[in-house]
Amino acid sequence: MSNLLGYNDVCRLLPQTYPFIMVDVVEELEPGKRIVCRKNITGNEWMFQGHFPGNAIFPGVLLIEGMAQAAILLARAGSSSVEATYMLAGVKTRFLKPVVPGDQVRFVCEVIKFASVGGIVDAEVSVDGEVVAKSQLTFSIQSH
Repeated sequence: MSNLLGYNDVCRLLPQTYPFIMVDVVEELEPGKRIVCRKNITGNEWMFQGHFPGNAIFPGVLLIEGMAQAAILLARAGSSSVEATYMLAGVKTRFLKPVVPGDQVRFVCEVIKFASVGGIVDAEVSVDGEVVAKSQLTFSIQSH
């Protein structure tokens, strides 16, 4: 499967910069409806120096960040304003299984509601087709 957006495209669309980019590529996109993104988890990433030495586990808060970044990409795909600031306003998350180096995670976000001032998405993270985390994310949009 070819990617709709590669890493450089993702970096241009997200407000975050290295080392805080949690999306490598966009695989599927239905503007205003759904997005599927991927991140390859490698053992040489910065967070594994301290989380946890001798037992590397990808931090749950960074899985939430990856879901939020996928939601930003989804929102920007259907918006004329890529200059807006997207602020996470609420998170309801369940972690079901740890993510470790060597895993390839997929972030899937589906729109519950989008408006000019914010939105709500259902998001999940999966590894090899198995859901490892799921969230409902609420965010506000501040136009510039």
